[in-house]
Amino acid sequence: MKNRLSDLNNHLFAQLERLSDEDLTPEQIDTEAKRGEAIVTVADQIIRNAALQIKAAELVAEYGSNPEPYLPQIEGKAS
Repeated sequence: MKNRLSDLNNHLFAQLERLSDEDLTPEQIDTEAKRGEAIVTVADQIIRNAALQIKAAELVAEYGSNPEPYLPQIEGKAS
């Protein structure tokens, strides 16, 4: 598993595809819905963390330093 925001996006869309499967039984739909809720809970925290990193990078940039080390990793560019 990779740990980039683009990977999170891929996981969210994969879960959406699983929930959209018309061949699922009611029990499978319930299982996928519960899994989806758990994924959303974790995703929300990851997004909040990334937003905090961006705010930190903005503060660092405001005072003239390189903000790149504080930015969330996107496609392997920043750490």
